[in-house]
This record gives sequence, structure tokens and C-alpha cells, in this order.
Amino acid sequence: MAQHLLLRLGVAALTASALLGGTASTAGAAAGAPARTGSSAPSGSDLNRTLQELEKSYNGRIGAVGIDLGTGKTVGYRADERFPFNSMFKVFACAAVLHKARTSAPGLMDKVVRWKPADMAELTGNSPETTEYTDTGMTPAQLCRAGITKSDGFAGNTLLKQIGGPGGLTEFFRATGDRTSRLDRPEPTLTQWKPGEERDTSTPAAAAQTFTKLTTGKTLHPRDRERLVGWLRANLTGDNRIRAGLPKDWTIGDKTGTGGASNYGTANDLAIVWAPGSNAPIILSVFTNRNVNNTPNDDTVIASTATALAKALGRL
Repeated sequence: MAQHLLLRLGVAALTASALLGGTASTAGAAAGAPARTGSSAPSGSDLNRTLQELEKSYNGRIGAVGIDLGTGKTVGYRADERFPFNSMFKVFACAAVLHKARTSAPGLMDKVVRWKPADMAELTGNSPETTEYTDTGMTPAQLCRAGITKSDGFAGNTLLKQIGGPGGLTEFFRATGDRTSRLDRPEPTLTQWKPGEERDTSTPAAAAQTFTKLTTGKTLHPRDRERLVGWLRANLTGDNRIRAGLPKDWTIGDKTGTGGASNYGTANDLAIVWAPGSNAPIILSVFTNRNVNNTPNDDTVIASTATALAKALGRL
């Protein structure tokens, strides 16, 4: 089935290293070594040094990739190490639902999905918008908006049901050429992560690769791609992350993910960014976790990493 979907998507099965164009490489994750950049030695060295120092002060791990789609330059740090998706999965789930509606289920985006209050029991506190629509239900389009702009947990789970659950999203990843990213559980259990866990994870490089295809490539129909980017630009949860590390006049669309203190302070952000006067956007992928459990996540680390990536790409 995945191969059939791949043919319909019309994309090549590129690896993360292929996306990076040979400009970034990583030592094995077991060695804990950061990625190195080869396209620009000074920028790569500066990025490595900056993020190594940030990791020390943060007492955690940072994975990051920056891609300039105008110049083709890519920089990375721990680019091929696994980190948990957390709520970041929702942007990919929305893309999968958009693709299904376009290719095999006409009218799906406007079909009302209904549920019972009991269905929300585990996610009431993490579902600010769907809670208000329990009596009326919501369409997948509304669920996408809630899942991306407010990181609504029940919206994310309901979208997964439209594509065959977590396994359906993994199949979508494979069909886009992403052989790394995987989703195994819905919320809230998908955030139950510990170092070395592979379930519900991706890498900064793989996430950036697939996100690039969805927001700028041909994986989605142009109108669906525009719709997805619109939801990302309207996001309300990322003000203190990548957005905080870049100039105020830059246009940014992003999706956050947070596991929180009880999950090694995991937190991430994935963004498409337009600088004023630029003809092409940049893609920033940032994942973080603490070395010690029951330690809060730190949004300022993500913001500082975004700044470092933009500098390494020559944008700041």
C-alpha cells in the first residue's frame, strides 16, 4: 500500500543525507557526536561551537538543521539523532489528511466528525478547541486548524483516525520518501519518551526533509500546500521558540511539540521562514531534551538555536 501511495505522490525516496546535499554528516548517535558541516567550514565550526556551549549550559541535547532553499546551503548539528515528535506530528497528520481528501476521499475536509465527551477523557486538559465543539463536532479542516494553531491533542488523535491511526501516518512518511520518521501511539502516550526510545520519533534532518516537501514541494496539491502553510503561519504556540530567535519582521510558520518535564524536558519546533526581500524561504528544524528527567523544557534554547542556524546560513 505504501508503494502505491508513493507512486501517487510522485516523489523520490530520498534519504536525509541526500536532502542535506552532502553538506552535513553525523557521527553515530551512540557516540553522541554533533553533526559537522562541510559546505562552509567557518559557519559550521561556529554553529558546532555555539550549540556545544548551549548544550553544556542547558544540560541537555540539541538537534538542529537549517536549509536555505534559495542558496541550497544546509547546516546541521546532531542532524541524524532521534528525538520524539511530541505534538509536532500534527502538521504531518494534517498533510496526510489533505492528501487523502485530494486523491481518494473527495469532500473529506468538510465532512463533520462527531464524538462523545467520554472519548476526550484523557485529553480534555490538552484540547482547548475541540472541547468547545463536543456538541456539534468538527470537520477535518477545523481539526487541522485546531491541531496546528493550538496544538489541540484530541484534534490530532481524531485526524490520525482519518488516515488509519499512527501506522497510517508512518505509511505516509514512507510514501514521501521519509524512511526515518515514525508514529506508533496517539496522544497522550506518544509523549512518554526516554533516551534511546525509537517509538514516535524522527531526526532533525528527516523532519526537515519531509516538512520541506510538504510546504514547498509537489507532495501536496498547490492549494493544499497553501492551506497547510496558512495554518502554520497562524500558529499560536510558538512565540517563544523559533520565532523568538529571529527578527520581528520575518514571516514564520511553525509547529511546536512539547513532552514536558516528565519526559526529559523534550521540546521542539519546525518552521518555514521568509526573510524580507528573499525569494525563497529557509527551513529550521530544532529538537531538544534534557539529560536529567523531571526537568522543565527551555524555550530559550530553541530560540537561541534558531538564531545560530540563521547565522550559519548567512541570514543574520
